[in-house]
Amino acid sequence: MEVDSTPAQRPQRTTLAGRIVSLVPLDAETHADALFQQVRGPENELLWAYLWDGPFHEAESFCADLRLKSQSEDPLFFCILDNHSQRAVGYASFLRIEPRHRVIEVGNILFTPLLQKTAGATEAMYLMARHVFEGLGYRRYEWKCNALNAPSRSAALRLGFSFEGIFRQHMIIKGRNRDTAWFAMLDSEWPARKAAFERWLDPANFDVQGRQKLSLSDLNAMLQS
Repeated sequence: MEVDSTPAQRPQRTTLAGRIVSLVPLDAETHADALFQQVRGPENELLWAYLWDGPFHEAESFCADLRLKSQSEDPLFFCILDNHSQRAVGYASFLRIEPRHRVIEVGNILFTPLLQKTAGATEAMYLMARHVFEGLGYRRYEWKCNALNAPSRSAALRLGFSFEGIFRQHMIIKGRNRDTAWFAMLDSEWPARKAAFERWLDPANFDVQGRQKLSLSDLNAMLQS
C-alpha cells in the first residue's frame, strides 16, 4: 500500500496549552524544586519503580538529572504545569522520534501525587496526542511499558491506544529483565479518540463533586462502535 512519504516535523520546545494544565519545555532551574518536593521520600519510591531512573534522595541529584533531561533532543521533555497554581506537577516526553516514518512515542511519564488520577493528567496526554497528529503530522503514536506495569497498561487502553503484543526480554532496566508491552494509536484512529477525549474533558461530564459521569474507556468504546 502506497502512503504519503512526506516526513513529519520534529517536535520543538513549545507550549501546549490546555484548560486545566499546560505543557512547557522542561527547565531544571524553574521546575526542579517544585517537582522534587512532590516526589521525594520513601512514600513516593513507587513512582520510580518502572522508570529508567530514580528514586532521587537529594535535591542536587534530582536537579542535575532534570538539567540533562532539559537539554535532551530525543527524548524531548515537557513539564506539566497546573494552570491555576502554575506549579510543576509532572513531566513527559516525546521519544524515539522518526520523522521519516512518521512514528513517535510518548514516555518517561512522571505524574506527581498532585496530578495522578486527575482530569489534568488526562488532558496532558490529550494535548500531546493532538500535537503529534494535528501539529506535527505523525501517523503512528506509540506507548510502551514494562509488561508488569499494570497501571501503565490500563492507562494506555483507557487513553485509546491498542495493545499490539509483548517483546520478551526486551531490555535490562536497573539490573532487572523487562518484557515490554507495546501499544499504538494511528492517525486514522485519532478523530474518534479526539472526540472521546474532548467529550470526557468537557466540564459537563463532571458533577459538582468533580466525579465523572462517563468514563473515557466507555466513550472510546461508544465512539468506535
